[in-house]
Amino acid sequence: MSTHFLRQDLAQQTTAAHLLDWAAARAAQAEAVDVYRNKEGRKTFRYRYLRQSYFVKLHGGVGWREIIKNLLQLRLPVLGASNEFHAVNALSSAGVDTLSVAAYISAGFNPATLQSVLVTDDQAGTLSLEDYCADWLNHPPDSSTRIRLLIKLADTARRMHAMGINHRDFYLCHFHLDVDSLTQQHIRCYLIDLHRAQRRARVPLRWQVKDLAGVYFSAMDCGLTRKDLLRFMHHYCDGGLHEALGRRLGLWRKVATTARKLYIKDHGIEPPPLAGSGWLK
Repeated sequence: MSTHFLRQDLAQQTTAAHLLDWAAARAAQAEAVDVYRNKEGRKTFRYRYLRQSYFVKLHGGVGWREIIKNLLQLRLPVLGASNEFHAVNALSSAGVDTLSVAAYISAGFNPATLQSVLVTDDQAGTLSLEDYCADWLNHPPDSSTRIRLLIKLADTARRMHAMGINHRDFYLCHFHLDVDSLTQQHIRCYLIDLHRAQRRARVPLRWQVKDLAGVYFSAMDCGLTRKDLLRFMHHYCDGGLHEALGRRLGLWRKVATTARKLYIKDHGIEPPPLAGSGWLK
């Protein structure tokens, strides 16, 4: 059994029936500088054709050993490209800036040998928010840029969770900003790396906390203020701050506590005071 999608520009190079073979051939020819990952049954590499640049994720089957190892660690194994493909489509339909899919196929029944490939447009000309915000503590941006990006992040998180999707790696490094869009009415900031995303009718609290704590933790060295955090909460919750500091206060306390623990685990020290969890007590 197979499901597939093939955009017209790539249909000039291959057919749906030969998409897996085409991707395997491109993977074998990829230069080392263009390979970003090559382990656990997945190879991710950049592919250029004429003036277009793509990212190709080729999943060749993780094997039963990897599946069992993940299950024993109480982790859901990533079996192929389907998670990312369906998450991207759902997020796009919800108005979230994310990857643009050029091709996709998944073939097979056996979860250990499932083969799939996802081809997306290269995010050329974008910059990860982790890099863009790296020196904000010493050289803060103008207030307008800061506010617009905070609102953009909160809006992305809100729409994603409302769709029943949790990212699992929801950090600043997985937001890619079109810097030129900062001078335009609408900021374009693309959410990437959705291969571990989960989809349900409703996001469980623990996964909601994990996502929100992840993005909070990764922004703790950006010179965050209490007003920044409250603004994010206001735009994430449908009922604004009244809801955030009322019936959903427990959520944000869990987020603050989890983010603090992540920071201490990663850095070995307490996070900056204004970004710590104490401000919500």
